[in-house]
Amino acid sequence: MEKPEPFYRLSVSKQKTSSEIINEAKSVLRTLRTQRPFTPAEDQRKLFGSGSSRAPQNRPPSVFSLHASSFDLAESRPASGVRLSPLDYKPILVISSKDEDSSVSLPKPAVDAAEVRKVSDARAQLFRRTSQGDAFPAKMAPLDHHEEKLDCEEPAMMSSLHGTNDNCLAEQRAYTPFNDKSEQLICNEHSGKPEREDVLKGTAGKHLFQLKGESNQMKKHGIVASQPSSIGWKRRLTGLEDDMRTDESEEEKSFWHMKVLPILHELESDNVESLCWACTKLYQVLNEGNMLGKRFKRRSMLLKTLYKLVEIDSDPLCLKLAKIILSMKVDGKNLLGACKLAFKVCRNGINDYLIQNDTLLDCLLEVLRTEDLQKNNEALLYCLGAIKFMSGNAVLLNEMVNKGAVEMLLQLMKQINSIKENDLHFSSLGHLLVQLTATLRNLADLPQTRCQLVCSGAVSELCVALEQRMNDKDVCTYIVRIFSKLSSYNDFCAALADCSRCYILFLALLNKHQKQQDLVIRIIFILGNLTAKNNQAREQFFKEEGSVNTLMSLFQTYHELDLKEEKWYHERGREEKKNPQHPSKAEDVLIKLIRVLANLSIHPSVGAALAAAHHVVELLVTVLEYKSIEVCEELVINAATTINNLSFYKVKSSAVQDKKLRIAEMLLKLLMSNNMDGVVEAVRVFGNLSQYHEICDFIIQKKIHKFVIALLDAKNQDVCFSACGVLLNLTVDKDRRALLMEEGGIGKLVDCLRDFGPADLQLACLICKTLWNYSENITSAASCFGEDTDTLLMLLTSLLDEELALGYGLDRGDHHKLYWEMEFKPVAEKLLERIQTHRSSVSAAIITAF
Repeated sequence: MEKPEPFYRLSVSKQKTSSEIINEAKSVLRTLRTQRPFTPAEDQRKLFGSGSSRAPQNRPPSVFSLHASSFDLAESRPASGVRLSPLDYKPILVISSKDEDSSVSLPKPAVDAAEVRKVSDARAQLFRRTSQGDAFPAKMAPLDHHEEKLDCEEPAMMSSLHGTNDNCLAEQRAYTPFNDKSEQLICNEHSGKPEREDVLKGTAGKHLFQLKGESNQMKKHGIVASQPSSIGWKRRLTGLEDDMRTDESEEEKSFWHMKVLPILHELESDNVESLCWACTKLYQVLNEGNMLGKRFKRRSMLLKTLYKLVEIDSDPLCLKLAKIILSMKVDGKNLLGACKLAFKVCRNGINDYLIQNDTLLDCLLEVLRTEDLQKNNEALLYCLGAIKFMSGNAVLLNEMVNKGAVEMLLQLMKQINSIKENDLHFSSLGHLLVQLTATLRNLADLPQTRCQLVCSGAVSELCVALEQRMNDKDVCTYIVRIFSKLSSYNDFCAALADCSRCYILFLALLNKHQKQQDLVIRIIFILGNLTAKNNQAREQFFKEEGSVNTLMSLFQTYHELDLKEEKWYHERGREEKKNPQHPSKAEDVLIKLIRVLANLSIHPSVGAALAAAHHVVELLVTVLEYKSIEVCEELVINAATTINNLSFYKVKSSAVQDKKLRIAEMLLKLLMSNNMDGVVEAVRVFGNLSQYHEICDFIIQKKIHKFVIALLDAKNQDVCFSACGVLLNLTVDKDRRALLMEEGGIGKLVDCLRDFGPADLQLACLICKTLWNYSENITSAASCFGEDTDTLLMLLTSLLDEELALGYGLDRGDHHKLYWEMEFKPVAEKLLERIQTHRSSVSAAIITAF
């Protein structure tokens, strides 16, 4: 080796040599790693988190009250094949008690005594009880004019759940079915009797929960019903009789009486545990009798029973009710009420254990799968809100994945994405998209979810949503959180890199939400992941219009914020922040932003362009000037690493070259710190900068070379590698070579060769090059290498033994062998030959003298 080589070689545009391929195993340019931004868990479960950009008055409420009036009793009726005409009803004002007595008279069809005797004793008892008053205990709230109470922060939603019990009762009376053969009406015609007895086979549910004293209240106000004509009455009975015969078989009637009706008796209990147990049995029985869904004839009376139980404030009971109501395939207002009921239960994390042992999740996923997006978007909002709460529980999270929740959510997202901005539903669907993306973010924690998202093309759909909802910070934040989490994995990162649109979207978001730190830091983190693993991504991002300017604008913004924070601490007499282990928000953005620059600089053309960008290098040097490594270690080391990468490129008007002495002053401060990582990084940069004579003079002047030689004793492979780089460049100059011997550097280099050479051929090669430079004017091996000569000869001989040398790198494959052949062997052979020659010539001269 007639001419010493510099520590680092400049990459040139030519075909890669074998040596350059091998150098990729331990490149002098390094990417940076950093921690993913931390997202604290919300203190409370809400539709929208505490950091939501939505004003309270512009978003659906998370807190509300539910009553039976929140449901629509008319919708509960199954579809009938016969349209009934309204009853002739004329209210009569009662003037006297005599009029009152005589005015109460109901039509009475012929009663078949044999039919009446068929009614079971249990049912007769139930019907007598309901005719006497309310079937529920007195402590339960009546349905009298209950409106839904909403949280005061969002009153706008109140109108959607208004309703009164009076309307429900009117509909109940108007649609009570009678059958002149199987269902007989016994009506007390004498006002003096204390009670009215109704025995309605198969229709008890119509009166089971009638308000206590309803007829008495009507009498009190002087209102009674006029008697309809017998023709109209019989016509209605005939129509219902045909409908019952068509839709309900004798088997179904029997199942109802034998299995369902006894459970309805149990629902009169005032004990919550008993009611929960009754609901559990009811669901099992309905499922057994295939009565879940819309085809169940007595669905109306059953749902009315369940709706009234909503009045009871018990989460376990509400859980049971929500499951049954949803299983009955309700829609409209009732679907909304049922989803709100489920949401209310799931909102309390204490109920997670109850939900784990029930099948509410199945019901909610079925709603998600089947319901119309635009027709029931509010119901789907609370349905998804409940699912989002469930996804905060590890057990339920796994259950969701196993039940296909990921595919359902993606299908729903595709539907939402198909709604354009000019659509009336666009804004309200944004609320829905917040719940959806928040749930996906929780699901992203599971490996099987990542695989599904990669395989199903979720990246493109998420990017479409991001583009359409650019003004919705909540949606953007959750989507970015998904990318932030998953881009840490190679498979998803590759899929995201393939979506060329993502770079434009990320830059647009950074420009739009520049001061939203929680959003900015995650986008920067994602860009750091993309540019760390994909050379094409580096080039593509760099070529996007305004990419570097956007990064520099962010750099300036958060640098100023950081300076303000440091000033705040200084003014209060505290030079350092309270917890230096955790960077501030501004520091964290700068850390991840500098990481992007470091990763971009790996690409040859991009790195060369950045090295010539004075505003980029200026900001990096500024970080080293004002920030102490004791205050924020990661920020300072990242800045030094990026400068190191940029210093690799020798380009015209290099900003690094122009500022090299200023950079050296900052590196000296870092070198003198007690932080070993900072010391190593400073030595690395000196390794590149020491190619310039001014920096070599600076190193000798500040006695940095002594410190570098001392680092060879660190017994650390990376430290020795960096130190050897500086020494190699120093030994290029003949006048500085003697310094190596004066500080005991030769012995330390030989020790490093012995300790690390067999396993690290690149370090061994670097040591050999340094010793080759040092021994250029050798006259005697002994005078040049001293007492380490024999050890050096032995080490070189063994390392040049192919079988022995390559045995250390069997696990590294062809790279190790190729590097040994192309890089290490030529240098080591020449050095060995030089030492042996000058050792032999000295011995021959001594023999001749004798």
